[in-house]
Amino acid sequence: MAAFRDMEEVSQGLLSLLGANRAEAQQRRLLGRHEQVVERLLETQDSAEQRLREILAMEEEVAQSLLDAKERAHHGGVELQQLKAELRKAGEEDTRLKASLLQLTRELEELKEIEASLERQEREVDEDTTVTIPSAVYVAQLYHRISKIEWDYESEPGMVKGIHHGPSVAQPIHLDSTQLSKKFISDYLWSLVDTDW
Repeated sequence: MAAFRDMEEVSQGLLSLLGANRAEAQQRRLLGRHEQVVERLLETQDSAEQRLREILAMEEEVAQSLLDAKERAHHGGVELQQLKAELRKAGEEDTRLKASLLQLTRELEELKEIEASLERQEREVDEDTTVTIPSAVYVAQLYHRISKIEWDYESEPGMVKGIHHGPSVAQPIHLDSTQLSKKFISDYLWSLVDTDW
């Protein structure tokens, strides 16, 4: 840029020296055109420098944008890896929960079957007791009226205890079923019964 200015000064000096004749006029014209060309050259150079600065600024912006994009892509890749790991863990947990749910469903089905079986058995027992208990109660009451024996239900296992309310006196009953046969005990108890009806 300094070289162009020096040329401009030299050109002006030459113009001032050659101003006397026609050749000088033609030289002046040529120097004037030369000066215009130099001015246009300087303007073009300034414009080119300005555009170069703008291009460098744009390149810097693009480079920064590219670096930012790479950084975002890197962070996005890290987040993607984290999300994949979380998704894998969630899948494993889902599989575990499904297996647990399947096991619980099986257990629930088994419990429902057991409940249904128990309800069936309960109905059967209810039906049996509806039929059996009244007849058993009737037999027990009939036997009590005939034998007039009041049983001691709290006696030790293997002992037959009670009180026989005979015609004249109450008589205690105390028999050891481990030492006496069932036939003997049955015969003895029936011998207490008054058969004169």
